[in-house]
Amino acid sequence: MHYYDYYESPHGRMLLVASGEGLSGVYFDHQKYLPQVEGWRRDARHAPLRQAKQELSEYFGGERKRFETALAPEGTPFQLAVWKAISTVGFGKTITYGELARRAGCPGSARAAGAATGRNPIGIIVPCHRIVGSNGSLTGYAGGLDRKRALLALESGIPELLAAA
Repeated sequence: MHYYDYYESPHGRMLLVASGEGLSGVYFDHQKYLPQVEGWRRDARHAPLRQAKQELSEYFGGERKRFETALAPEGTPFQLAVWKAISTVGFGKTITYGELARRAGCPGSARAAGAATGRNPIGIIVPCHRIVGSNGSLTGYAGGLDRKRALLALESGIPELLAAA
């Protein structure tokens, strides 16, 4: 069974999805690969959803740098390896898709790692916004490049960057 609820972030409404085991989705409205919730149960009291909302609130408030919500993403073994590697990128840090592929155990597979990154179902908590192009450019983000820029600005701690985002 999938459970869902919504969270109003500073960058738009987000759909939060959970199974019985943990959080399986965090999506901005209108982002690529946004799932349909037909047949799912809306439950604001479902523990993983409550915890995710609390932690997201703390993150956007500048009080949280690491998430502790139990995760239960659904994907291929390669996608799961890439998402696990994304989770190792520290708050306020960025790495390239090439480095991500290396960390996922597939050096030389930057494009495949990029494709898996684009399918990350647990945005922000599995911080795919911290993955950048080989020259440091902001490339690809299912939630939109403006949001990626804003999330990186938030994590930089430089208010001027946040205002510009």
